[in-house]
Amino acid sequence: MERNLTADQLALFEKEFASNPQYRVMQNAVTQTPVNSIALDRQVVTSIDHSVSNLLDDWKVTNQKKSGRCWMFAGLNLLRVGAAGKLGVKDFEFSQNYVLFWDKFERANFFLEAMIDTAGRDADDRTVAHLLSDPISDGGQWNMFIALVRKHGLVPKAAMPETESSSATAQLNDALRKLLRQGARDLRALEGDEARRERKREILTTVHRVLSIHLGTPPQKFLWQWKDSDKGFHRDGWTTPTEFAAAYVQLPVDDYVCLVHDPRATSPVGKTFTVDYLGNVIDAPPVVYLNVEIDLMKQLTQDAIVGGEPVWFGCDVGKQMNSDLGFWDAKLYDYGSVYDTEFTLDKAERLVHHETLMTHAMLFTGVDLVDGKPRRWRVENSWGDEKADSGFWTMNDSWFGEHVFEIAVRRSALPADLQARLDDEPIVLPAWDPMGALAD
Repeated sequence: MERNLTADQLALFEKEFASNPQYRVMQNAVTQTPVNSIALDRQVVTSIDHSVSNLLDDWKVTNQKKSGRCWMFAGLNLLRVGAAGKLGVKDFEFSQNYVLFWDKFERANFFLEAMIDTAGRDADDRTVAHLLSDPISDGGQWNMFIALVRKHGLVPKAAMPETESSSATAQLNDALRKLLRQGARDLRALEGDEARRERKREILTTVHRVLSIHLGTPPQKFLWQWKDSDKGFHRDGWTTPTEFAAAYVQLPVDDYVCLVHDPRATSPVGKTFTVDYLGNVIDAPPVVYLNVEIDLMKQLTQDAIVGGEPVWFGCDVGKQMNSDLGFWDAKLYDYGSVYDTEFTLDKAERLVHHETLMTHAMLFTGVDLVDGKPRRWRVENSWGDEKADSGFWTMNDSWFGEHVFEIAVRRSALPADLQARLDDEPIVLPAWDPMGALAD
């Protein structure tokens, strides 16, 4: 076949399509009906329901609305379970807006430091270009969430409630991107550390002002009082965010480690990895993860849930998903039959060829076990309660293997040999590696 598509070649393509009546039938169907409605496998759908043998959730889901804060919501949803128990209430929420404010401010500083660090490189250097492509998104990872909790603490939602901009971050992010790219230009043009740091301070002053206008000012101290489920009144008095977190975070978050399933040949199992320029808080522990087999990830997740603890995880959420039903299954849609072809990329090949990466974080809150093996998983999403089972989704185990990438679990839950590996010097992946993707 010649490099150019000639008229004769185009005619052959058209002839091949027209010669198969099945293709014409499918054309008639797809031009009148969404392809997902046709590709949806009814046998898979009828095999799923939302019941599970081991269920933890008896609370309401949260809603990140038009923002990419899923990783924060998933982290706070994990921590709020223990806080609600200590407070004696059924539902409790930490302020997601508070965490958002400090993530944006810390992220701005992180980006500007990266621009100072790379000031001697050309703007089209691949690392610099990657950093400039999205200087301040909403997305993040587990270690970034913990870095914020360690440094800034937490507050109840009443102390810093949602705003229009925390629930719909597009305009705020647009303003911040303009400021930071402009700041990158200024920092790269200056000479000397002192001049660059002074200019960084000026930029951050403006960033803080923009965040305060959009999100409100984070409380340094607040009076905390509440009524429990039996209408009993309690008052802790004036407290700071770090004091509040110390009092009401019931899990040992410093003991949690990040595990990933990266099946690429270049990512050996049992090795630790980090990604260049991935993070939000300067001088916080780096974002490090241990690569493990998917069966171990499933076992650790199952063990945590059976032991009474939800599990934070990251995945490629949009693959083989039906949002109305709230189902995920690796073969939920039979696109191959619709298009008369095969889709043969495996998980490793999808990573290599940019067909997948982590896009969303949620919380496992249940598992359905049959003879000790997981059949399906229950998931607390942060997309509100209008779909799925009042906002709780169901994932068949086949989907876990194909599209889950990351979990956060207690270090002590790992086998001893893998616990030892966590202390190894991590392999540094480039800034643009897909395992550095930020869940939003």
